[in-house]
Amino acid sequence: MTAATTPAGRLLALGRAEATLLRRNRTAMFMALALPLVLVGTLRSILDQASERTPGLDVDANLIAGSMGVVLLIVIYCNLTTAYTARRSELVLKRLRTGEATDTEILLGTAAPSVALALVQCLLLGVGGALLLDLPVPVNPVLMVLGVGLSVALLAALAAVSSAVTKTVESAGITTLPLLLVAQLGSGLMIPLESLPDSVADVCRLLPTTPALQLLRIGWFGTDGSGPAGGFGGTWSQGAMPLLLAVGWTAAAAWAARRWFRWEPRR
Repeated sequence: MTAATTPAGRLLALGRAEATLLRRNRTAMFMALALPLVLVGTLRSILDQASERTPGLDVDANLIAGSMGVVLLIVIYCNLTTAYTARRSELVLKRLRTGEATDTEILLGTAAPSVALALVQCLLLGVGGALLLDLPVPVNPVLMVLGVGLSVALLAALAAVSSAVTKTVESAGITTLPLLLVAQLGSGLMIPLESLPDSVADVCRLLPTTPALQLLRIGWFGTDGSGPAGGFGGTWSQGAMPLLLAVGWTAAAAWAARRWFRWEPRR
């Protein structure tokens, strides 16, 4: 059996092909590289204003965690929704299904370049933040990795769902806007949850994109901002509910993607 006929070989081949298409698409590259940086700069000014209204707000922790969330949201969710829609319109997905690759391999192979790019940007943000802002080492790296992993899986599945209602590449900016706004404003990315009224913050913590991003912050800083920071053991108890919610939302999104993803253009 040759490498190309193995699942790993097929995933690698699909990923390489998608990476080539991504590099050739200037709009997609701008979305993936430049836009997150612009939003990160905007985020700093928003957090500085929020700190004036919320005494004790950890601006640096919110900046790094929020920046990572913005990168994941744009590079994976927005970029991947466009990629799935474009490949479907070009009948690429339909042709791939006639070969050896399974449906899961096709979806994962298409997502691989966006996921890899997002993870590299998050790593650079984390290292840069630790060096420039003198942030502490992660309290619970395992919980932090779980948060990033569940965020990736959730956003990739949500991209597949969103592509099902996206007719053209041009309309992807419209169909992704609702979730983009909800995540940025309600998941603590642009507006820290601790600066919101308790009743509103409690509702926001139940949103699909919030729990996994909370895990990232709890794993690094030992708290999501709603209470004092804890140690390694304390982060597990604090992260238990977000972890359960994140797994539940990810499973629901994966089921929805399997149920409603469209492989061929609408007639």
